[in-house]
Amino acid sequence: MPYPMKKVINIGLLATVCAFFVFLPYSEIAALVPPLDPADIGTTLNLPSEDLQIIVIKIIQWVLGMLGLIVVIMILYGGFMWLTSAGNEEKISKAKKILTAAIIGLAIVVFSYAIFQYVWLQVHTWGGIL
Repeated sequence: MPYPMKKVINIGLLATVCAFFVFLPYSEIAALVPPLDPADIGTTLNLPSEDLQIIVIKIIQWVLGMLGLIVVIMILYGGFMWLTSAGNEEKISKAKKILTAAIIGLAIVVFSYAIFQYVWLQVHTWGGIL
């Protein structure tokens, strides 16, 4: 046995006492927090008061914006690789592949945004879901 039993018990007791003093303030703070009212749960948890449809639209627009940002970063990276290739055909071909993929990604993001806007407009004018 690498550790005697008495030493293990002493370490366990010390850890228990330390944990008691560390977590004791949290129990006091928890006692001060008022209970949640189920009727007012939205404002208690700081949930947005907007419709779910508006929230989903904002999420989709945010995701498409982030994808557009990634595409712009890829285009800049591909252009930087091409400029710093110093005539090396292998690096130029790699940069061309990155630029081609980034431009295809840009087209996908732009078309998906256009499709999203068209569908949202059509559903909104029909008086359907949105």
